[in-house]
Amino acid sequence: MELQNQLKALGEKIEQLKEKIHTEESTKHAFVLPFIASLGYDTFNPLEVIPEYTADIGLKKGEKVDYAIFQKGEPILIIECKHWKEDLNVHNSQLFRYFHTTKTRFALLTNGIEFRFYTDLENANKMDEKPFLEFNICDVKEATINEIAKFHKSNFDVDTILTNASSLKYIKELKYQFNEELKSPSPGFVRLLTSKVYSGRITEKVMTEFQELVQKAASQTISERVNDRLNSALNKELEIRQQEEIDTEPVSKIVTTEEESEAFKIVVAILRRKIPVERIAMRDTQSYCGVLLDDNNRKPLCRFHFNGTTKYLGTFNMEKKETRHPLESLEQIYDFQSVLLVSADNYAEMQ
Repeated sequence: MELQNQLKALGEKIEQLKEKIHTEESTKHAFVLPFIASLGYDTFNPLEVIPEYTADIGLKKGEKVDYAIFQKGEPILIIECKHWKEDLNVHNSQLFRYFHTTKTRFALLTNGIEFRFYTDLENANKMDEKPFLEFNICDVKEATINEIAKFHKSNFDVDTILTNASSLKYIKELKYQFNEELKSPSPGFVRLLTSKVYSGRITEKVMTEFQELVQKAASQTISERVNDRLNSALNKELEIRQQEEIDTEPVSKIVTTEEESEAFKIVVAILRRKIPVERIAMRDTQSYCGVLLDDNNRKPLCRFHFNGTTKYLGTFNMEKKETRHPLESLEQIYDFQSVLLVSADNYAEMQ
């Protein structure tokens, strides 16, 4: 998690600063050295991170690679840096030469934004033409971070990385081929899928027809999977928010007492002469318990003020102005049945 946060912060910093970085040297200091530091290496320790590391090539002396990372006195990674605006595709041949002259099994070519890790899977001590790990620091995925973590000082193990590098390389190539097939299905791909769903003879005419069908099917499948993932993520987020609301919702201080319940039953017994029972509702609050028509706050029938020492019954006139009547007992509510029935008559037009 710490590495993930560091790389995310570095990516955000690079996005903000890159337009102000005008030289290769500035790219090294602002972008590349912080990346090396995020892997746990001390960029100020010349026994661990060596700048301008000599990589003589045959009779050509004085060739230097920008950085070499050492462990136990041996180089484990050489790094060639370019200005952040440069295209890395034209620079891997230089790193290829350096790789051959060092004992390292890994090389990194970067412009501070794009990072390409190489090894020698195809021929020993000869750098592969294609990287086994490639990413943009400003948009690095979680799965990629797990691979970057293998180069961290605390995790570094040559055999582990090499074993995984082969899988990464071929998965990368397969993903590329798969994307190409989705954009423009090859005859072989079309024939393979057609043979699984079409029982007749696969003629040229059938192939032409299925070329378009395969492309549509692939496009729809991807769209559906993306939508499913988005819906799943949105639903999960909604569930989390709802749970958070439940967790943070304050504990209700409203408690409907037995006296309030009994008083409500008395009022219902009175008002049922004018109003259907199902239209009479009780809604409790912290300060009073209200009896409403249709559970509507704009249609109050009466209120119970039972929280204090003296209990009151609140009734309403046509202007919905409340009058409080002290009660010595709940039975006294029956003394106000005419007032309560008048309140019901006030809503006669709504019944």
